[in-house]
Amino acid sequence: MTESLVTYAIYAVILIIPLAIYLHRQQRAKVAAAEAAEKGKVFSETPRAQHPQIDVSNCIGCQSCTSVCPEGLVLGMVGGKAAVVNPVRCIGHGLCADACPVGAITMAIATPGMRADLPYLTPEYETSVPGLFIAGELGGLALIRNAINQGRDCVDSIAKRVSESHPAPSPDIFDVLIVGAGPGGISAALRSIEHKLRYVVLERDTVGGTVSKYPRQKLVMTAPVEFPLYGMLKKREFSKESLIAFWEEVTARPDFHIYTNESVENVVKDADGCFTVTTQKVAYRARNVVMAMGRAGSPRKLGVKGEELPKVMYRLIEADHYRNKNILVVGGGDSAVEAALGLARQKGNRVTISYRKDWFGRIKERNSKLAEEAMNAGYLNVIFNSIPTEFKDGSVVLEVDGAHRELPNDYVWIFAGGVAPNEFLKRVGVSFGSKDLTLEAGAEARSAAELANAAV
Repeated sequence: MTESLVTYAIYAVILIIPLAIYLHRQQRAKVAAAEAAEKGKVFSETPRAQHPQIDVSNCIGCQSCTSVCPEGLVLGMVGGKAAVVNPVRCIGHGLCADACPVGAITMAIATPGMRADLPYLTPEYETSVPGLFIAGELGGLALIRNAINQGRDCVDSIAKRVSESHPAPSPDIFDVLIVGAGPGGISAALRSIEHKLRYVVLERDTVGGTVSKYPRQKLVMTAPVEFPLYGMLKKREFSKESLIAFWEEVTARPDFHIYTNESVENVVKDADGCFTVTTQKVAYRARNVVMAMGRAGSPRKLGVKGEELPKVMYRLIEADHYRNKNILVVGGGDSAVEAALGLARQKGNRVTISYRKDWFGRIKERNSKLAEEAMNAGYLNVIFNSIPTEFKDGSVVLEVDGAHRELPNDYVWIFAGGVAPNEFLKRVGVSFGSKDLTLEAGAEARSAAELANAAV
């Protein structure tokens, strides 16, 4: 009898512990959703693309939708029903609508003006200018994997046209000219090698594009991806350093034709149908152009007095170069929070974030948790509802709830986004307007999930 009781007890423990863990996680999710509502993030900002609308009369509270969302705490359980608790994070994957077993979720269109700054693209990622393609975040989705796929697909379309038209070979005309050596540009170049196209890559800075400007050890890709000539990269996580190292290995190939530190100043389509691409050094001719230069453009400035001081910067590359300093980080996005956390970890730094809103409503869940932990631990100071009004040699002045507050300061980093190269593209003739990202984002999410499952 005693042995039977022990056996039953063991079985009970085996069953109870996973159940307890599951219930604990569910409770944490409910608390997080409730906290989001209390902080005013529920419906406080509108989504940037299509987003879910929930018919609470049909919702059965099964949590299928909350478990599949890849963007973090967009959906949560409030009062036993699904709710959109952080709409600004939603980019319209639509996986929640697919997962709902009772059809209580439909996808609604966000305000068109939210995405009115995007270029019109065909399904082949061609702009309104025939022969001019866009790959990567310049088209709307800031996903590294997305850029790699689009760069590859653009060149597939170009290669098909070249093979069908049989243009007369010319040593002065490239089949394709690629602007940018980030993930989209590198992928396009490798695909050009596969198709035996005559191509060149122009990069205004260094290999890696926007990724090269990220803080050290930032995780930049967390899903398998297929890279031309290299096959499936099955590694689940890449840090900035490991991904840049891989790209440097790729661009060192003798058949990889790239010119760095060469900024494109103009693109003109000539009467013969080819493009003249002008840089500060030389002019190139090409039948097709792939713009894979990202949306960062020039850093957006605040127009604050003293912003021209040398201590005011817009990109952080090596956080460990700054120690024992008074530092201000301006902004509330992922880049600002990640930079602040990196700087706060350095010996002796006293780091303050100035953000104009009352909470970080647009950042990843992981960064939100890390920021909150750092604030609670006392090594990161955040002043919400504040804006800088003046930068001085040894201090900064903030306006906080209508009052002015001066802080000692050695360095300032501003993360207010960038001025996208829209005006440049408009000069080329590219048309802009509102754009529905739902289908593109949904397809990308599903493809990533399928590859991840296949890699297991």
